[in-house]
Amino acid sequence: MSICHTLQRAAVAATVVSASLLTLPSPAQAAQLPPACQTAIAEFQDKLPVQQFTVPDKVKSTLLQELLMLSDADQQKFTESACSAWNTWSTANAAAVAKDLDTRYQNTPGLECQKFVSATIGTLQKYSPNIPAATRPMETVAKKVWGNAMQKLSTAATNTTCQQAYSNAKAGW
Repeated sequence: MSICHTLQRAAVAATVVSASLLTLPSPAQAAQLPPACQTAIAEFQDKLPVQQFTVPDKVKSTLLQELLMLSDADQQKFTESACSAWNTWSTANAAAVAKDLDTRYQNTPGLECQKFVSATIGTLQKYSPNIPAATRPMETVAKKVWGNAMQKLSTAATNTTCQQAYSNAKAGW
């Protein structure tokens, strides 16, 4: 399974670390993800039992587009050891992360875009410092994807409230 195909299945998983996506690379150019990364993507949604937190469809598609545009150098940061460290951390912390996302989402007034941005950024800021050091190269890629996606969303949004929410979120966590 190519990284592009794997990442398509991971659109929801990308939301927390989630995460700009437009021009798609050829699947022939995409590298195979290491087994631990395939596991991380396949199991992340099940590990993150959110009840209230919602990712707007435009955000999902924009993040997916950005993931599919990753360079070979960025794809290479998804290593077996980094994904194994992520899998261990997410197994131990996903319930707390999901609860935090739900609480922040529920307590944020306003439109879905505002609720999504507030919950995501707040949770990322809270938990990101505790993620294992072995995952830092992947986090760098996630921040790049996030920033590019938020820029595109802020430019494309027709609602000024959502434009501002996405613009404020560009810097990430």
